[in-house]
Amino acid sequence: MHVHAPTSSAGPSAPPAAAVPRARVLLTVLLLASLAAALAGAWWLWPDPDAAPPRIDTAGPGVTYVRADVVEVRPDATGMDQATVRLADGEEVDAHVPPEYVPELAAGDTLRVARMEVPETALDPLGDPDVMTTSYVFVDFVRGPPIALLAGVFAVLVVLVARWRGLAALAGVVVGLGVVGFFTLPALLQGRPAVPVALVTSVVIMFAVLYLAHGVSVRTSTALLGTLVGLAATCAIAAWAGGAAHLTGLSGEYALDLLASAPEVRLRAVLVCGMVLAGLGVLNDVTITQASAVWELHAARPAAAARELFGQGMRIGRDHIASTVYTIVFAYVGAALPMVLLVSLADRSFLELLTAGEIAEEVVRTLVGSIGLVLAIPATTALAALLVRISARGTQGARDPGRDGAPAPAS
Repeated sequence: MHVHAPTSSAGPSAPPAAAVPRARVLLTVLLLASLAAALAGAWWLWPDPDAAPPRIDTAGPGVTYVRADVVEVRPDATGMDQATVRLADGEEVDAHVPPEYVPELAAGDTLRVARMEVPETALDPLGDPDVMTTSYVFVDFVRGPPIALLAGVFAVLVVLVARWRGLAALAGVVVGLGVVGFFTLPALLQGRPAVPVALVTSVVIMFAVLYLAHGVSVRTSTALLGTLVGLAATCAIAAWAGGAAHLTGLSGEYALDLLASAPEVRLRAVLVCGMVLAGLGVLNDVTITQASAVWELHAARPAAAARELFGQGMRIGRDHIASTVYTIVFAYVGAALPMVLLVSLADRSFLELLTAGEIAEEVVRTLVGSIGLVLAIPATTALAALLVRISARGTQGARDPGRDGAPAPAS
């Protein structure tokens, strides 16, 4: 009597996230080509190391900056607001404080003040030009310690909750900021074209961030590929919108100062690059979530076809789109709230306000980021549904030769 050996039930229900040759080869070819293109672009766009970067001299002749602790705040004999401050050597001096900052001052606050040494005639026309007078003026608060404390608490909580993955995510943030500091900013200051700079920056950052935070796997590579699709769409739309909407970049409060200090900077290039970089975090979030959702759906129903997985994944994606879009909108509104309040006082129609100056830049930035996000979700979901099925076929075919026509083992 011959009895067929029972086939293992682990095959169909095994997690399909293993690196299967066909899925791995397909992803490797596509991602290596993208990375090679990004590195070639970085070589082409790399800032000239011999070109001295422009520097803004924030201290004029005879001006130095020192730290001081507030002892007392009071008006002086002329009615001007003064603060008695203690310098590092223990000397107590009077420092002039602009009226708008007086309500924020309290004894014990640490300030950054400007020590100005000028001839006596600068303050008194009858004074002696050979006698130097020293005065102190409030510049800003010293905010380093509380910000450092917040950063430390954030880092500790991330590592405690997410453990090694949280530490890897923090490392990805450091790498990303390094790319911006050593490549993006110098390239823009030397007038490099905006879209290639933004695309190269984004691709390199996404490779580092995704693989550091989520590990090397077919699932992560799928999310990365979907992210690259969204980035390409975002760059193309940002480049078109910057020209079509006549965004000059001149409406920002620092635009003219930047143009005066670095004449080679193209303000529209800075604006377009900022649009792309602003959407990186949200784009990464939705693509990794969509890839993970499709993988989990397939793990729950290994027999589901790619079309079914795509449909189920898109139902999740639609909810993600709905929540993320208004997250982006209100994030921009919150960041620009003082400007929005000021503009709302103008005697102009709502449509005129939305299409004027700096408000128009924020509107276009929001729309560009949202369009790239919406396009990335179906692209990532389709790629995940296809690649998870390829992974599953490879896994099951290796474990169950009978599926390819070979006879099942018998005893």
